[in-house]
Amino acid sequence: MTESTTLRERLAALRGPAVPPRALDARALAALAANPGCGRRALLDAAGVDKAAVARVLGAPAPFGQSQFAFARGHAFEARVKADGCQELLRLLGATNSEADAVAALPDLSAPDPQARAARTRLALEQLSPAGGWALLDHPMLVLDVAGSPAYLEPDAIAVRPDGSWTVIEVKSFPVLDGSADPVKVGAAARQAAVYVLALERIRPGAARPEALLVCPKDFSNLPTAELLDVRKQLSVTRRQLARLTRVEELLAGLPEGTTFDLRLADDDRQQHEPLARRATRPGAELAAAVDSVPSAYAPECLATCELAFHCRERARAMGSVESLGRSLRGELGALATVEQVLAAASADGGASDDPAVAALRRAAALRSQALQEAACR
Repeated sequence: MTESTTLRERLAALRGPAVPPRALDARALAALAANPGCGRRALLDAAGVDKAAVARVLGAPAPFGQSQFAFARGHAFEARVKADGCQELLRLLGATNSEADAVAALPDLSAPDPQARAARTRLALEQLSPAGGWALLDHPMLVLDVAGSPAYLEPDAIAVRPDGSWTVIEVKSFPVLDGSADPVKVGAAARQAAVYVLALERIRPGAARPEALLVCPKDFSNLPTAELLDVRKQLSVTRRQLARLTRVEELLAGLPEGTTFDLRLADDDRQQHEPLARRATRPGAELAAAVDSVPSAYAPECLATCELAFHCRERARAMGSVESLGRSLRGELGALATVEQVLAAASADGGASDDPAVAALRRAAALRSQALQEAACR
């Protein structure tokens, strides 16, 4: 038995032997790279655990996901962009009229599992690059090593240009109004595209352009418009942050014996064919103990990117952790790790200290006391 097979089996045991893994997409990977110190997210994502389902059992669900309307609108817009042999997409990429009217190579990437799809994608990229014409890979599969575990990623498309270079294409349903789009959504798209570029670099260094084509509806119509996004900054940050992730093997070594995130009770195998709503689930306290056994690194930014953020926030507040107040404040407080320590340090009775953070806290406390006294005298 190989080392990689043993790791997959251990991760499957964490998830539950009968539970299919949740795919780690580029959006989740970008969020993981933004918080590399969080071993909890790294381990649960590597194991393919459904974090949203875990959060519901813990009583702290997060309002994530697209509405059915937005999901259908996005699919309809992507279908329009890729209609007629992707000719509209070729024009948006900058192909000449004669090139766009010609039929681009559209290799078949279908395969029974992610590993086989990734292999077919790699083979197609290696075979198409020297061809000299345009080619488009529709929903290819890329693989990227994340903390010692493979993550399979599916961009909307990859274009192979006549010069042999590759361009990542992101098709989004948010509109471009009067030439500009929501900067938050554009930034999220750029971070996702950077993950795809990083995965392409593993196939052939230098072939993937450090830019992505963002395709969106123009104004309030369904007509596509496009803009090239420079993702060099996001690529550099993602590469550095992923390198800082704790390896999955180290996280597994620190878990208590018998830890599992399987929502279904082990002795309820007879229920595997029943609807999910009627299956017996693991008690919330037992699941919370398993989740809390993995170290986390909560920050308020997690509320917008992680399904377990509300549970982690509750735990951070219960421990009085200053991380719950924000990363910038945590950095300024230095060795003061809890709210209790901060309040004690701000007290003038705390004794002498040469810590600049303590001096700043005492100065702030003195100014607050002075302001309250002045307000009381009015």
